[in-house]
Amino acid sequence: MAQERDYYEVLGINRGASDDEIKKAFKKLAMKHHPDRNPDNPNAEASFKEAKIAYDILSDSQKRAAYDQFGHAGVNQNMGGGGAGDFSDFGDAFGDIFGDIFGGGRSNQRSNVYRGADLRYNMEVSLDQAYKGTETKIKIPVMSVCKSCSGTGAKKGTSPSTCGRCQGTGQIRMQQGFFSVQQTCPDCNGTGQIIKDPCPDCNGTGRVQETKTLSVKIPAGVDDGDRIRLSGEGEAGVNGGPSGDLYVVISLKKHEIFERDGGNLHCEMPISFSIAALGGEIEVPTLDGSAKIKIPAETQSGAVFRLRGKGIKPIRESQYGDLHCHVVVETPVRLNENQKKLLKELEKLNQVDSGKHSPRSETWLDKVKDFFA
Repeated sequence: MAQERDYYEVLGINRGASDDEIKKAFKKLAMKHHPDRNPDNPNAEASFKEAKIAYDILSDSQKRAAYDQFGHAGVNQNMGGGGAGDFSDFGDAFGDIFGDIFGGGRSNQRSNVYRGADLRYNMEVSLDQAYKGTETKIKIPVMSVCKSCSGTGAKKGTSPSTCGRCQGTGQIRMQQGFFSVQQTCPDCNGTGQIIKDPCPDCNGTGRVQETKTLSVKIPAGVDDGDRIRLSGEGEAGVNGGPSGDLYVVISLKKHEIFERDGGNLHCEMPISFSIAALGGEIEVPTLDGSAKIKIPAETQSGAVFRLRGKGIKPIRESQYGDLHCHVVVETPVRLNENQKKLLKELEKLNQVDSGKHSPRSETWLDKVKDFFA
């Protein structure tokens, strides 16, 4: 008969190992050698049983003391039915070891209290509202606690009873050979309670759908994609669980004049041909009024003028952004005969020394000639 291996060696631990170290060592070996995980390995079951025997001895303080003093001879006398060589109670041991993984085990009961679902509400706000902040009311459909039964699901004047099959745990244990499986109780569907006389308003669910009107404060500086969390305004929890949260997701409406880029604003600033050539002063709009910009002579289309601090202050920043005005020189339209005559005379005068009056055009023409040459 083959000599039995040292139990400490089997589990890969030293003789001074703590109970927690013994349990962890066995859990690691059980996961590694379990027959269900090694269907093609004929030696897996033998290794699994060897680890189980070692764990049964070393996890029991009396058996461990006897083994430490007398070796295998000190524990062989205790290995009758139900001892280390018997696997009929393996399901319980496996449940104790892996209870933290599967949520089961003899010492744990599954909670039947569930948090309510979070909800999302998409809200469009104007750029002016995002700049100043605002407060508005919204209506949302939500599952709320049934007022008739106060969320118990039982008809008023009655109360749920503890499920007799699972004793209120919501789980039952099924034994399959030496392997124990924990399943949801089919009688109470995992709630741990039986409702014999359900509430007519919620049909025993403890929740009803209703429309809530909520006041939402939109802080100044919000931007596309920002979320505002309303704690506890989501769906009601189950069996007294906490309510979920409501997230209001912001999207900005397109503005007629401005485009937003973080804290900065951009806008097109059309100016006349004469102001672009001679210079002048124009008035431009801002989100809090208007401002004046001095246009220097010979300003070209595409030039950008920046007004510091005339943008938006984002929520997470301490300073306002800037307003960038992009110049667009307008070509005159619907000219009368006198205006056309004056422009033609101006064009003739410009052609006398075109390089001086139209440097960009002259440079562009030179590039075109070089390209074709």
